[in-house]
Amino acid sequence: MTKMFVTARDGTRLHVEEAGEGTPILFIHEFGGDHRSWEPQVRFLSRRHRCVVYAARGYAPSDIPTDIDSYSQAIAAEDALAVLDGLGIDKAHVVGLSMGAFATLHFGLRFPERALSLTVAGAGYGSEKAFEEHFRDLSRQVAANFETQGSEVFSRIYASGASRVQFQNKDPRGWEEFANRLASHSNVGSALTMRGVQARRPSLYDLEDEFRRMMVPTLVMAGDEDDHCLQPGIFLKRTIPASGLSVFPKTGHTLNLEEPQLFNTLLSEFVAQVEAGRWTPRDPRAIASEIMRTD
Repeated sequence: MTKMFVTARDGTRLHVEEAGEGTPILFIHEFGGDHRSWEPQVRFLSRRHRCVVYAARGYAPSDIPTDIDSYSQAIAAEDALAVLDGLGIDKAHVVGLSMGAFATLHFGLRFPERALSLTVAGAGYGSEKAFEEHFRDLSRQVAANFETQGSEVFSRIYASGASRVQFQNKDPRGWEEFANRLASHSNVGSALTMRGVQARRPSLYDLEDEFRRMMVPTLVMAGDEDDHCLQPGIFLKRTIPASGLSVFPKTGHTLNLEEPQLFNTLLSEFVAQVEAGRWTPRDPRAIASEIMRTD
């Protein structure tokens, strides 16, 4: 594993690690994880690909800015671009989970010429219109909890959420590792990420027109017990022209760690189809409103 720092547009240093050779794959982690969360994917895919992971701003050993204006959804997408630029990578397959999936989608909208494909796993929290304001309120409360209780204490609560217990039940050792890593995160970085990125990002539904114009090959993944990502996942499938949807059975939010073999298999096959030119927009004959053809 090669380790280095790249510098974002505003001077923030981002910790980057890479392994393997071949077509690049850039992994963007979720709020509760960090660059280490992608280890099962890097170990598998670096046999054939140049795999790149990085710690988002606010996550050590990357810099932890203390100004909330240094954190936003747009900045998250720009940081992904800065990583590619810093490594001299022209185009990459971009893979994101949860917060990283939002960054992946915004990367595809803003920099489609730099994306070979997009893998969007566990995206949707805060997008459902019925829960949009509630999510923003919860995000601000989570930020306050990181500040007042600290990561070491609050991580056990956060890691036991309704879409995390599936991971705990299937793989207690893996879940414990996830929770312990979360406990080591910066209180300041976690709070500002929640306030600046999570609580202020636009709903996916507000970006419908932009998604309909985005032609980047896209794989959407969701766990069937990750309730607030299921409908947004279907929305993305119906909206992004060259998209496919995979729903993992009896699975929660932490898809890549909870079901690493399934995740790796689907991602590997998707990348292979994209590179073969076989992941195309939906056939125009597949009319969504048609039930059976009669003439």
